[in-house]
Amino acid sequence: MDVNSFKTVSAKPAKVERVWHIVDGENVVVGRLASKIASILRGKHKPSFTPHIDTGDYVIVINAEKVRFTGQKETKKEYFRHSGYPGGVTITIAKDMRAKRPTFLVENAVKGMLPKGPLGRSMIKKLNVYAGPDHPHEAQKPTEMSI
Repeated sequence: MDVNSFKTVSAKPAKVERVWHIVDGENVVVGRLASKIASILRGKHKPSFTPHIDTGDYVIVINAEKVRFTGQKETKKEYFRHSGYPGGVTITIAKDMRAKRPTFLVENAVKGMLPKGPLGRSMIKKLNVYAGPDHPHEAQKPTEMSI
């Protein structure tokens, strides 16, 4: 065999084929859901995966308000925010966050599992999270994905 036939192929941003996936978050543990979604957003499920290129697919998450936590995380997990001013710390527990912004639970978990910097910011834009079962992406013909 020729030595040149074993060259490593690096993905090009213009040639990446993107597919739409839909995930139902009802009764799924947040961390398990987030790790699968982060892997798809990065493109690790594709043979053409390249670490420094965004090769991932689009993901739609429905029923985000019905995801679940294990143990006592519902009442003990805290989300930290700071306004930038002295004494500007705001801490919200998961139960209150679910009532205010149910999509934040999934978005925050996935964002923490993606690379930091410009590459991760471009990957998180391909995530669409909806609290209920309805979404406006029927035209993209998303494929059902089980977790």
